[in-house]
Amino acid sequence: MTGTSSSPPPAAAAAAAAVPASAAAPAAAAPPAAVVPSSSTAVPPPENSSNEAAAQIDVDPDFGLDADSALGDGSAINSSTASLNSSILNYREVHGRTYQNFKDAEYWAPNDEAQNDGLDLHHHMMYLLHDNKLNLAPVENPQAVLDIGTGTGIWAMDFADQYPSAQVIGTDLSPIQPAWTPPNCKFELDDASQTWTYPDNNFDFIHVRFMLGSIEDYVKLYREALRCLKPGGWLEHSDFTIKLGSEDGSVPADCVYTLWNELFRKAGEKTGRTFLVTDNNQNAGWMKEAGFSTAVYTRNFNLPFGTWPKDPRWKEIGAFNLASCEQGLEGYILYLGTQVLGWSFEELQVLLADMRKAMRNTSYHASYPCSTVWAQKPF
Repeated sequence: MTGTSSSPPPAAAAAAAAVPASAAAPAAAAPPAAVVPSSSTAVPPPENSSNEAAAQIDVDPDFGLDADSALGDGSAINSSTASLNSSILNYREVHGRTYQNFKDAEYWAPNDEAQNDGLDLHHHMMYLLHDNKLNLAPVENPQAVLDIGTGTGIWAMDFADQYPSAQVIGTDLSPIQPAWTPPNCKFELDDASQTWTYPDNNFDFIHVRFMLGSIEDYVKLYREALRCLKPGGWLEHSDFTIKLGSEDGSVPADCVYTLWNELFRKAGEKTGRTFLVTDNNQNAGWMKEAGFSTAVYTRNFNLPFGTWPKDPRWKEIGAFNLASCEQGLEGYILYLGTQVLGWSFEELQVLLADMRKAMRNTSYHASYPCSTVWAQKPF
């Protein structure tokens, strides 16, 4: 089974240090989630699934008494698939934020330091969400590992530290990863939405995370993963659906979150790259369609948005979730709003002010869907 330790890996610990200590209550070990039937009707449920819904999380009776102090003020790459030339480093700029410039690839999030800090906070949140594990797939003694959409490279470096005998490759559209890495970890520039250049039956484990809004054809993506996995190898994909709301009705229908959700839905429709990746377990359905017919598993969550949960583990997860979203908020919508949906920069600043106000509203017990799906290539 997957090797883990009781303390966070080095890169995860660095991300945790970015949030004030008061933001996160001590994490409690979560019991294994019960396997329950999926409620999906659009896609057949995975063979094994579990759900951890925000409806099951009790609200902290003291939430909101000291909300501001809880989160502070909110405020050398190996390139075997593309040459690291000046055109790639000549990032596009939109209203002062920089974006990748890899071939003809389109991606909506900035690649600057402000956005990358938020990614590292998200990484630590996912580490906590996965019960202090880097992955949920039962990987045993992996020797060849691929991390798709590696971003800052933090997951790939942590995994390389955890498995020193594994060779870990992280790919991304932007060369934003650090020059100093574990000796068994390297980074490459690549567009995962295109046909992969890796040989058949090559990897023991392929890890994918946070691809919402960037992939037109998930079945194609998963087929490439299936081809490149060794028989018995595992694919794991964690992602979100942008549907901010509440299970207890505390977020009203006229909240700005409703508009926020609708903007991402429309942006996904216009670009052909959905932001509703986990809706109705469709990501698990896409894996089955791609050929992962032997074993597909899913674990569904409603991620708390803020420190409102009573349980210490969920409170800490919510704290990192809110901190990372506050850090990356403008970057989430700036390109999509101005370049895809036709909003002016000034209109977006008003929207962002309304969002920040809602995010600090202690009467809201907000959450949104997240899932991790993992599947094994047939032997």
